[in-house]
Amino acid sequence: MDMEKIVSLCKRKGFIFQASEIYGGINGFWDYGPLGVELKRNIKDAWWNDMVRNPPPGPDGEEIVMVGLDSAIIQNPKVWVASGHASGFQDPMVDCVKCKRRFRADKIVLLRTELDIEFMKSNPIAPNVKSTHSIESWVSEVIAIETDDEKSEDIKAEFKDRSQKKAIHYAQQKIKNATSDGANDYVLTNPNFILHTLDSAPSEWQRICPSKGCGGILTAPRNFNLMFESHAGAIHDEANKVWLRPETAQGIFTNFKNVVDSCRVKPPFGIAQVGKAFRNEVNPRNYTFRSREFEQMEIEFFCKPEDSMKWYEYWRDVRKAWYTKLGIKSEKLKPREQGEKELAHYSKACTDIEYLFPFSEEHQELEGVAHRGAFDLTQHQNASGKDLSYFDEAAWAVYDKSAFKGDKKREQEEKAKFRYIPHVIEPSAGADRFTLAVLCEAYSEDTMDGETRTVMRFHPRLAPVKAAILPLVNKEGMPEIAEKLYRELKRDWNVQYDDGGAIGRRYRRQDEIGTPFCFTIDGQTLQDQTVTIRYRDDGKQERLALSEVAAKLREALRA
Repeated sequence: MDMEKIVSLCKRKGFIFQASEIYGGINGFWDYGPLGVELKRNIKDAWWNDMVRNPPPGPDGEEIVMVGLDSAIIQNPKVWVASGHASGFQDPMVDCVKCKRRFRADKIVLLRTELDIEFMKSNPIAPNVKSTHSIESWVSEVIAIETDDEKSEDIKAEFKDRSQKKAIHYAQQKIKNATSDGANDYVLTNPNFILHTLDSAPSEWQRICPSKGCGGILTAPRNFNLMFESHAGAIHDEANKVWLRPETAQGIFTNFKNVVDSCRVKPPFGIAQVGKAFRNEVNPRNYTFRSREFEQMEIEFFCKPEDSMKWYEYWRDVRKAWYTKLGIKSEKLKPREQGEKELAHYSKACTDIEYLFPFSEEHQELEGVAHRGAFDLTQHQNASGKDLSYFDEAAWAVYDKSAFKGDKKREQEEKAKFRYIPHVIEPSAGADRFTLAVLCEAYSEDTMDGETRTVMRFHPRLAPVKAAILPLVNKEGMPEIAEKLYRELKRDWNVQYDDGGAIGRRYRRQDEIGTPFCFTIDGQTLQDQTVTIRYRDDGKQERLALSEVAAKLREALRA
């Protein structure tokens, strides 16, 4: 799949535009056009309906209790101090002194190749290599590779890490250009690759810029806080400093007590939120995948500590199935359980649900399902001085208290065991990343009626335009019937009316924006009040009573 074709279609058809494009754009920010905003809204609506309003039954068949929240983008700065973002939400940053590009230091891999020089001396040297000494000089050269892989520690510790593929391919190609055919067979199968991260590489290794053709030297790493800083109030001083939230989760944790007290919910239950977050990424890239402004769809699910692994497994499986249900059915989607070295210090388990985008050789994260333990509520309880524990009144009410025999101290000691800080399971999905995955998965080219067509095979629930109403010709009363049907359907769905051009051309226009159904009003409609329904994916057509169109569409969109 060609990512350039997807980007071109998104611009041409109004899915995604570069923010501030008439002024040259701004890196890491994107605008959603008329079709893009419909697609993204449909994704968020599907998530809200399937996870909040109507979640699947729990692991024991019980109803899941979910409530919603919309917390402020700007919170009291103490929230970010307690959560650790103020001091710990930082990336190491390096700059190239030559090309001036900026990189995350933990995304740079340095590679050097050692060859058997004695073997090479006994083999012919390629014409473009003047002596074996020139090969020896190249062997000591360090290659820098920028990788999207999040696990730099694994790169250093395990040579089998996925990110090495890019570096090894690069090195092999360079060796191939510098050696004879005889030596080439050897060096491609028997080189000794030495791999290091920037911080682990020997001091004599040059820190080379990874930009192709640059060759500049990187500066020493320095920490860079990813939160956008602002000020609340007229005076821009340290006392009025605030941050744009880097995640929506903390607004849920700080409202835990409010929700419990006001909604009479008790664990297990979840609080869900869809909202904007902001991260001042050092190097935004890969279209909308890594942006500085993005939208999250997050759940914080609160449960008893002893039940937490059961709920973690439940949400891991539910979230993976949701992506498949909405059309991500290829082998490009996969869950990956994090290893012990990858887990956050407070996390007991975490699964990344990943998708293989066209811009990467490696699967990239769509969503993380994390077992966060009691870390967040404990942090905010300690920092705020407010009690964020939960007392299980129902369990205490049925507990046998006869053994206490009036011993109040013993009773209070036993009662304290019914108070706990809930553990949290967090399914955290990126609305923008899933939108991009849907676009990549839907894009297709095939041949129909002897012509090559571009078709976006969106799941009907996600399709920006649900149906198109097409009068075959603009006469004989067909437009009037088509307009009446259009007005009926647009009360419930985003539909289009299109009467311009040949019917085949109109079908192609709708295919290219992913409209799953076209309803054509033709000569037979005038005779028997039926219409032609044409299906996007295979082009098949059938007759349907005009009075049944809305019901047919409603049924298809509930699948």
